[in-house]
Amino acid sequence: MYFTDRGIEELAARRGEEEVSLEWLADRLREFVDINPDFEVPIERLATWLARLDDDDE
Repeated sequence: MYFTDRGIEELAARRGEEEVSLEWLADRLREFVDINPDFEVPIERLATWLARLDDDDE
């Protein structure tokens, strides 16, 4: 188990029933990076990965 699994499990447990838009998620990611600029690269990688999930080329 990765350390990040704890945060992911907490997210699912606390907010798993909610529906959010991708715009809302993008705003939260921007807000997080504004507060934590050291995480800019990992957040950019996550956002790019999510954006390209359905690409058949990869």
